[in-house]
Amino acid sequence: MNTLRTADPLFATPLESVVRRFLSSSLYDSELITLRMPVDILERDGMYAFKADLPGLKKDAINVRIEGNQVQIEVSDSDEKPGASNGDKLLRNERNHSAICRTFSLNDDIDETQVKASYVDGVLQLELPKKASTVAHKIAIQ
Repeated sequence: MNTLRTADPLFATPLESVVRRFLSSSLYDSELITLRMPVDILERDGMYAFKADLPGLKKDAINVRIEGNQVQIEVSDSDEKPGASNGDKLLRNERNHSAICRTFSLNDDIDETQVKASYVDGVLQLELPKKASTVAHKIAIQ
């Protein structure tokens, strides 16, 4: 089942529901839940605006890395095991998260020193300013 993680965008809609119906075990259902990290990326006014839905996570579980034009978002949440105290019997557990990692290549390099990030109500927002580009100059040959 972990091989599906590398192709997470492919299993987010109709195929996911077909696979879920075919293999309707609670373990597989919880694996499919962790595959989703829907994102929006907009380009405007010398920057990229980025939003990712990461509901139910703590800010400390999110790691954003930027290198050149590559933006990587990695979420590594500890698998909190539900307590089965007082004789409780766990019937279904879909709230455990594991690791999600997505990498995006943008058209321009990002100025890492000017990036702004916030995480409010389960939505990660990044403002990614483009690095000032060096303009090519025509050289006169003498």
